Amino acid sequence: MKARTVKKLGIVAAAALIVAFFLAYDLDRYLTLSYIKESQAQLMRLYEQNPFMVIIAYMGLYVTVTALSLPGAVILTLVGGALLGLVTGTIVISIASTTGATLACFVSRFILRDWVEGKFGDKIASVNRGVEKEGPLYLFSVRLIPIFPFFVINLVMGLTRMPLRTFFWVSQLGMLPGTIVYVNAGKQLGQISSASGILSPSLILSFVILGVFPIAAKKIMKLVRRKVVDKPTVDLEKDT
Repeated sequence: MKARTVKKLGIVAAAALIVAFFLAYDLDRYLTLSYIKESQAQLMRLYEQNPFMVIIAYMGLYVTVTALSLPGAVILTLVGGALLGLVTGTIVISIASTTGATLACFVSRFILRDWVEGKFGDKIASVNRGVEKEGPLYLFSVRLIPIFPFFVINLVMGLTRMPLRTFFWVSQLGMLPGTIVYVNAGKQLGQISSASGILSPSLILSFVILGVFPIAAKKIMKLVRRKVVDKPTVDLEKDT
């Protein structure tokens, strides 16, 4: 058996084992808003006692969830806002989410791309030409405008030939505005200590921004495309 095949089987087995463990022990119950609210005081005490270890553990969990496309990334982002605050939460989550996304992209590429190219060579070739021509801007637009699920983008881009370093930095930039919005919403949720806090102006504003963000991002990308992609070329002959 070829070494590459052994590596593929090893990655698949490890991923399947983690997912099975996650499902068997019903760990997704810990990634719910109700559980987080119940455990908020305990989590805050733990963070105050040992912030470095909590951040490392949190990042490890976030990377694992995003790399394996497990449910709970949105809740984890809100938790990060409530626990770490806007600035620290944004930095930590931005690094963890992009790292997890890049790992998912790599796994998809390593395991699936050869098979997909063998089956759908012509179609994948046209996709790769599109990625070579407009890849970074396209990836930036789908990251900025949350039309497609987070994990779908990771897996599909893994089937292209976009360099992982490009995928990483474009994803980092494209996801940053959305990360800030969600972390801020989590920060506001973390400040609720009574039922009256649910109707606080700051929390309402955070969720208004959350709702308006996709529309605003779409308009921004239209403007960027008009300026960058659809920009008319200069006729050099007329200028000479």
